[in-house]
Amino acid sequence: MKDRPNISFCIATRNRAGLLAETLESIISQATKEIEIIIIDGASTDNTTQIVHQFQQKFAGLRYIRKDINGGVDRDYSESAEFAKGLYCWFMSDDDLLKDGAVQTVLKQSQKGYDLVVVNAENRIYNLSKVLEERQLDIKEDRIYKSADNQNMFVDTAKHLSYIPAVVIKRQVWNARNKELYYGTGFVHIGVVFQKVFEGDILVIAKPLIMARQGNTSWTDKAFDVWMFKWPGLIWSFVNYPDSLKKRVCPREPWRKLHLLLAYRGQGFYSKKNYKQLPKSTTGLYKIIAGIIAVLPAYIVKPMLIVYLIIFEPKKRTTLYGLLNNSLLKKWVEQLL
Repeated sequence: MKDRPNISFCIATRNRAGLLAETLESIISQATKEIEIIIIDGASTDNTTQIVHQFQQKFAGLRYIRKDINGGVDRDYSESAEFAKGLYCWFMSDDDLLKDGAVQTVLKQSQKGYDLVVVNAENRIYNLSKVLEERQLDIKEDRIYKSADNQNMFVDTAKHLSYIPAVVIKRQVWNARNKELYYGTGFVHIGVVFQKVFEGDILVIAKPLIMARQGNTSWTDKAFDVWMFKWPGLIWSFVNYPDSLKKRVCPREPWRKLHLLLAYRGQGFYSKKNYKQLPKSTTGLYKIIAGIIAVLPAYIVKPMLIVYLIIFEPKKRTTLYGLLNNSLLKKWVEQLL
């Protein structure tokens, strides 16, 4: 097909008109005729439609599909790929920005026919003015994984790939795999990537191409359920990887680790409500301690966690930033960082 785009940016959005505008500007400012943008709007109630229409006047390769009912992020991303015409689908968030040269870098690499291109990102504070972590994926040089290296790729990249803009996948590979099985996990892209071994080569780009906005997660209130149950449940469902490798990605039952419960309590992600989510088989001293942690005053746990991070984990600046969700504290830490 003569006018077929090379890359389709696939975006699922809902009620983030202002941030989406910044994302679109960062893409369109670099876009060529080899690029198209697909937006699936999960029944937004703000001015998303008007914002998108303004950008359609600037970029003819932008297609917008507004849903009457919010079907969930997994379905929306999957549907965006169904509308795509590009050789590759680059799944983009609706609040992050591309760095200069990102489009040309991926266009160049996509010409080599990789089944999957993994894109690195840098973490920034909410207004993007300061860098928290220079690389989400801590590698300094590009890596190429052959089909025989798929298990190493799983260990090296699975955690990073939980960030959906890291995924640039050949559309025919995406279309050939099961998506519906992973609806509701919040990580349909992870299910598609790891349900089968890739037959072609995989490229991991070391240089960060995306500015990831921190402090804007839409499912903060669901963090405990996501990271304690849904994420490990998904990782441990993949049959192509031995348990020894899955353990290196995440524990099978991370909720059994009391220090994680304490950390989640400090971040406001673990409470009496979450305590009730623990399996009924949870008994004994562990259950007692888990219950105590659930009711510990957050104003006591949080400062302890902040001090611990500053002294013992100074590189975890993104976690520290996330802890300081009070506006005055955030202003202070932004100056500190």
